[in-house]
Amino acid sequence: MIDLNKISSAKKAPTTKNGGVMSFLNKDISLGSKQLNDKKKEGFYNELTLLLDAGVDIKSSLELIESEQVKKQDKELFAEIRRQVISGKGMSEAMKNSGKFSDYEYYSVKIGEESGQLLQVLQQLRLYFEKRIIQRRQIVGALTYPLIVIGVAFGAVAFMISFVVPAFADIFKRFKADLPAVTKFILSLSESFPLYFGAFLLVVLAAVVFYKMNRAKVWMRKSLSSFTLKIPVIGNLIQLTYLSRFAQSMSLLIAAKVPLIEAMSLVQKMINYYPIEISLGEMEHEIMKGKSLSESMSKYKIYPKKMIYLIKVAEEVNQMDKIFSQLSQQYSDEVEHKSGLISTVIEPILIVFLGFMVAFILVAMYLPMFSLTNVLG
Repeated sequence: MIDLNKISSAKKAPTTKNGGVMSFLNKDISLGSKQLNDKKKEGFYNELTLLLDAGVDIKSSLELIESEQVKKQDKELFAEIRRQVISGKGMSEAMKNSGKFSDYEYYSVKIGEESGQLLQVLQQLRLYFEKRIIQRRQIVGALTYPLIVIGVAFGAVAFMISFVVPAFADIFKRFKADLPAVTKFILSLSESFPLYFGAFLLVVLAAVVFYKMNRAKVWMRKSLSSFTLKIPVIGNLIQLTYLSRFAQSMSLLIAAKVPLIEAMSLVQKMINYYPIEISLGEMEHEIMKGKSLSESMSKYKIYPKKMIYLIKVAEEVNQMDKIFSQLSQQYSDEVEHKSGLISTVIEPILIVFLGFMVAFILVAMYLPMFSLTNVLG
């Protein structure tokens, strides 16, 4: 049995983790990161599972995985893990010593080794990272096109304001035309655009610097997560993604016969999302006082009522691992559906908005031209 005191003492303080949307989206990009990225971890667990399932021993499996690595640093990593396993250490210990795997992975593999369910644990870890990659790609894919359209819209408007409108302004001055209010507004905006654009860039730069300096602080993580949850559609998508991860992790650990408190301690290490992370720490104390998991979860808005009800039923029939597994799949399906919905709904809205902005500027410029035509005619 794993010592709960060791797990508790190994916990990272909430202030050391990064949170928010960008942290979530960039998780798979590990330039300069200490740990392997999700794609490499998924590949490692997938290959190791296939080899062990085929009857290859752990040492030979690690040797084969090492030989397939292209990058020198990856080859050295798996060579060191293999050397430690050959010297008599468990694979979990070798993974921990490498510093490239999370505490959650270390304890999961350790549980698998001690319970004789290593293959099952490795399969679940593969599925876990596979889901993370799929969910991230779905969200990034859903947001990429709208962001491109917004960028194009801003670029088009900026071009017209900076180059097209001044050309019309010279014509209006030459003929001393009486200008409509909407035209005066666009001309005024054109004259002040460099100032507004410079101020905008300074605000963005200041916001980025401010975020970088404070992103690890509790108040920043709390505020950022609270803000993202309030964003229509996007907030719910992020919530469902982390709920899916939470449920999948709990399912894996409970199925491996890990006590509930220990499972929550382990999940808290890898969630990296403030509302769930902080709630897990507080719920541990509630459960130690005799409350059930469902009763403890009911105090936190991040957990849907349906989820709490199903967990309450699971507690009564002793089917926690199955219910958590079903919840994880349900939330994953919802993430996939809503990611597609974002692209379907937002795309035409943004195109219409872009068309409206361009049309508004053109109409504002051509209205005085009609008056000039009548005067000259």
